[in-house]
This record gives sequence, structure tokens and C-alpha cells, in this order.
Amino acid sequence: MSEKPTQSAGQQHMFFCMNKSGGTCCKDQGAKKAEKEARRHIKELDLKDGSKIRVNETDCLGHCSEGPVVLVYPSGVYYRYDGKKDIDEIIDKHLVGGKIVKRLRI
Repeated sequence: MSEKPTQSAGQQHMFFCMNKSGGTCCKDQGAKKAEKEARRHIKELDLKDGSKIRVNETDCLGHCSEGPVVLVYPSGVYYRYDGKKDIDEIIDKHLVGGKIVKRLRI
């Protein structure tokens, strides 16, 4: 009997909230810049966005007051971040290393 793999290439996603509605807005808090940073770091790690980790924009993720917010899927973990250092840590520790970054978790 063969075991099912726990995760295969192309199954991980980072969804960056780009909320455009009123009130607190992730997009106004640097979400676009963070998305670009994620793509840069993934490329730097030779994970080639789209083959192992996909980076996507999404509308409101429902955590506006804690933003800016990124959702890691399929694990369903929401993170708050403050820039390049945090984005790199989420990628390195969670998406590559499989460990939740507790200090950034919402």
C-alpha cells in the first residue's frame, strides 16, 4: 500500500489581501510591495513562482484591523507582516520549512 504525499509541488499558495473597500486597507499598507517581495524571494530560492509556491492577489480576507494580511494555503494560516523581513520569514519557515511563524500568526 502506498502512502499519499502530504504536499506536492504547486499546491502551496500565498494570497495577499488587496482589499479595495473603505476602512483599513491592506493595499494601502504595503500589500502590493509585499507581494512583489514574495515573488522575488521565491525566485531567489529557485522555487519559481507557480511551480512550488504560487503568489496571488485576493480581495478582503476578513482581518482588516490586523492587516496587512497574507493567507497561506492549504494550511489555512493567516499572517500579519511588516515588510521584507517578515515575508521572507513566512516563506522560509512556513512554506519551505513547514513550521508556523507564531509571532506573525493571526
